Amino acid sequence: MLDQYKQQHPYLVALDSIIFGFDGESLKVLLVKRGMEERTWSLMGGWLQPVESLEQAAARILFDLTGLTNVYLEQLHAFGDPHRDPIVRTVSVAYFSLVKVADYESKITETYQARWFSIYNLPPLLFDHGDMVDLAIKRLRYKAAQHPIGFELLPEKFTIPQLKKLYDAVYNTEFDKRNFSRKILSTNLLIKLDEKQKGFSRKGAYFYQVDQTKYQQATDAFLNFIPT
Repeated sequence: MLDQYKQQHPYLVALDSIIFGFDGESLKVLLVKRGMEERTWSLMGGWLQPVESLEQAAARILFDLTGLTNVYLEQLHAFGDPHRDPIVRTVSVAYFSLVKVADYESKITETYQARWFSIYNLPPLLFDHGDMVDLAIKRLRYKAAQHPIGFELLPEKFTIPQLKKLYDAVYNTEFDKRNFSRKILSTNLLIKLDEKQKGFSRKGAYFYQVDQTKYQQATDAFLNFIPT
């Protein structure tokens, strides 16, 4: 049995993180400068350490770049094309995460020369990182349509118009205001606050918060968030 192990070729296991953020207007992904090359950017990545699980490694890499913990993190896909890394055979396990841009900005570091880019205006990316981002966007759109996800990108309290802007950005479209509001409120996942947002309209829009208990209970439910 041991001889069978010795006959196998060793490969490297990398982890790459697609970190989504929302700044109130557009959906963005966090990229880092790749070496000294001016035009090449990449996802934040790292190597799987001997004592780590995949989830632990993904969380560590996310923390190294953002300083954030306890954020939404989901395994996306394994990329194993033999030629994806020209230096050595590497299998990459990609994860995507959702972070509040405001939270990240307070902990930003220049160590990695990180920068937010709109998902619709990305620079040339290293290796197959463009494929990773494309797949992550498709997964995010599916999840946001069927499950209670995306609130992780918003402030603790938000208005329905702010939530609509997020969904407009995710799907690169503009949903009908009334249908969107009715569909979202019908899920009963939001708590209406007495406070209103001022300065944007004469009446002002009420703030809402996520009902965390109901949110956790409905995480795996199919709620069909997107109005027809």
